[in-house]
Amino acid sequence: MIAAVSREYRVLSVIEQANAGGGSAILVEIADRIDDFGPDIGRLLISVSYETDERLHLMITDADSPRWEIPFQLIPRSMDGNSSSARFSQEVRKITSPKLQLSYTVNPFSFTVTRVSNGEILFDSPSSSSFVFKDQYLEISTRIPAQAALYGLGESTRSDGFRILPNSTYTLWAADTGADNTDVNLYGSHPFYMDVRSGGQAYGVLLLNSNGMDVNYEGEFLTYKVLGGVFDFYFFAGPSPLSVVQQYTALVGKPAAMPYWSLGFHQCRWGYKNVSQVEHVVAEYKKANLPLEVMWNDIDHMDVYKDFTLDPVNYPAEQLRAFVEKLHKNGQRYVLIVDPGLKPEKNYETYRRAKEMDVFIKDVQGKPYLGQVWPGPVHFPDFLHPRALEFWTGEVSRFHKEVPFDGLWIDMNEASNFCQGVTCTLPANVTCPIPGSFTQCCLVCSNDLATKWDNPPYAINNAGTHRSLGGKTIPTSATHYNGTLEYNAHNLYGLAEAIVINSALKTVVKKRPFVLSRSTFAGSGRVTAHWLGDNRASWNDLKYSISGILGAGLAGIPMVGADICGFSGNTTEELCNRWIQLGAFYPFSRDHNDFFSSPQELFVWKSVTRSARKALELRYKLLPYLYTLSFEAHTLGSPVARPLFFTFPNDRATLDIDKQFLLGRGVLISPVLTPNATTVKAYFPQGTWYSLFDYTKYVTSPSGSYQQLDAPWDTINVHVHEGSIIPMQEFALTTRLARKTPFTLVVAFSSTDSENSTASGELFLDDDDALEMKLAEGKSSFIKFAASSIGNRLSVKSRVSYGEFALQQKWIISKVVVLGLGSFALEKQQQELVNGKTLLPQSADHVEEVNELNLPLGKPFHISLKMASYQ
Repeated sequence: MIAAVSREYRVLSVIEQANAGGGSAILVEIADRIDDFGPDIGRLLISVSYETDERLHLMITDADSPRWEIPFQLIPRSMDGNSSSARFSQEVRKITSPKLQLSYTVNPFSFTVTRVSNGEILFDSPSSSSFVFKDQYLEISTRIPAQAALYGLGESTRSDGFRILPNSTYTLWAADTGADNTDVNLYGSHPFYMDVRSGGQAYGVLLLNSNGMDVNYEGEFLTYKVLGGVFDFYFFAGPSPLSVVQQYTALVGKPAAMPYWSLGFHQCRWGYKNVSQVEHVVAEYKKANLPLEVMWNDIDHMDVYKDFTLDPVNYPAEQLRAFVEKLHKNGQRYVLIVDPGLKPEKNYETYRRAKEMDVFIKDVQGKPYLGQVWPGPVHFPDFLHPRALEFWTGEVSRFHKEVPFDGLWIDMNEASNFCQGVTCTLPANVTCPIPGSFTQCCLVCSNDLATKWDNPPYAINNAGTHRSLGGKTIPTSATHYNGTLEYNAHNLYGLAEAIVINSALKTVVKKRPFVLSRSTFAGSGRVTAHWLGDNRASWNDLKYSISGILGAGLAGIPMVGADICGFSGNTTEELCNRWIQLGAFYPFSRDHNDFFSSPQELFVWKSVTRSARKALELRYKLLPYLYTLSFEAHTLGSPVARPLFFTFPNDRATLDIDKQFLLGRGVLISPVLTPNATTVKAYFPQGTWYSLFDYTKYVTSPSGSYQQLDAPWDTINVHVHEGSIIPMQEFALTTRLARKTPFTLVVAFSSTDSENSTASGELFLDDDDALEMKLAEGKSSFIKFAASSIGNRLSVKSRVSYGEFALQQKWIISKVVVLGLGSFALEKQQQELVNGKTLLPQSADHVEEVNELNLPLGKPFHISLKMASYQ
């Protein structure tokens, strides 16, 4: 309770402040000090501004001394907001934007944020709750109403599902903890949550603070307990769930542009012993007629696990380069791994250059901190150093000349450390790492020089055991450039590395970069994709992956996936079968497992091969749709994989659904998540939903309902919602070949109102080698499709922006498939002309098709056909 750690603050004055967008700030002082968890900071400055109509910014900091804030170079953000029509004064204790209002009380100080349109309180920090501001402990609470539905505060694998539930603590401290551990802090930290209230209205709250924290949700209150920094709050008005995420990413950074090829299928394994084995895997995929877009290497390719080296025996440069060049010739790609730690070895050139540039994190004695990872003893690069980009660009450039990789995978970047200690040394004549036990610490470590930063007065629930902050990572008393404490910057390590690597790839490869990072923070999505880490080959982990992917999308990282079939442990034929069916529809789709587990490539079991081929065939047909969603993510900040309530916020049943998800607004994925099942119980929000595997099958849900669906061994249920137009291409084994095939438009109307129904869709296409993903003449094309079924007339048309690029590629629409005409069918005897071509509609089982259109995608078209009663 507040009485244990602090007294109340009261308002001293309201002051004008030039850099506060609202024009004023509040100066408060503490009424009475208590020294539990350290002395209180006596005077606080509270600045408030609204920066857009939908975004309110509140900053609480020490009025007299500077405190740690997240550097602007990591998360660029506006320092000045818009001018407010209302300023604080002693009489007017509120500031109002068009969408949000903040008001406060004087003695004791407290504040509330409300929605202007209906007066609903969104953030309520009452005087009866805690408000504490100390050097190493900050606490604040907000009252949460009973009807709230909260999501976010990642990253963790949640046994209870996607929704935040009462009586839970969410710890934010980046940790190398396997994703198969539930309800503990994992690799990333995202101090952002969304609340969906009754009526489907949503808002979001970001505490932009990189220090370790516990966020306790007890049901009535949500309480932040933070180890330092400032209270830097941003409130997002929404009101739709989708708009909340778009407003959030507008602040922290909209997701990175992804290359088209990254949407293909990826294969990796820790344990490919040599180039010949990797070549064999690629050949087996082709033999099995399975798509394989990207081949990966884990740390196996390295010389004793040192970055930017090759094992001269098993991965000789000439052989590996020839292999990669063959991949490129076949339209495939190659990605390999880079870990942060660099081994301090005399003849290791990468380390020598880093040492000369002095780009390492320092220990309390001012020496490069010595830790241990896969190579043994390592020094950890400082990605906050002003020469970090120069160093990493140089190393990426040198290695790329040796091996022309297409993307980089940055792992172990929490950062992971196999030792624990404020200072560590390598004893003389000690072999490190220990043969056969690479993760056993072989350094001599000491905490004799520990500081207050290593042992803060409040212990967050790190790893679920209140483990010390330095456990399995860099000690928090270590320093980055210019004295920045690891205590403050720890959660930013993965973000800082991803920024540097992304920029290095742009410079070196000169194409749209692909980076995959394990550790993430707010804003990471603008420079990297993410995978959910070291999961386990279990049915629970299969189920948990959906919540993890939805959580990443909520946090602004839409390009996300889980290790298909499981990373650790031996998968089973049935589990792998069901996992590839689901994983084929992850935004990032990759099979990956560890050194100690049995092989699980998709060609290992014939039954899995059949299921994989069927699911991946649909994925590859949907690539134009997925790539358009990627464009929407990049330009608007939208997730690719979405909870059902993003499209159906007024349907309260969708708020607890985390065993299904949507791709975009209208493609529903309903996987089997349990063993020995041949059916699946799936929820269908209101409307008609058509199977994308068999257009003749559909579900009509008048008001939202659960349906029992057949799901035999080789089948996952995928449905498209009425009102959608889905652009598709033909299946091929690579995205390069698939992009050369004709387009089909699948138009889905309501089956219950076929005489007055509409549908719409979009398509974005560009040269995905281009660094920028944007609309530009000759570089990209954007097409909007609209369809209507009014009376006895069907209309399908397009509106084209920047059509030259699509015309250059000679893309055509060859077919239109129409679903949901009900008792109507297209007349077969008519002689309608489109672009000079006679249309001959076909019907089968209430599915209408118009074939052999050959319509240039880059030119507008309008198809208008008569309908008659179905015969």
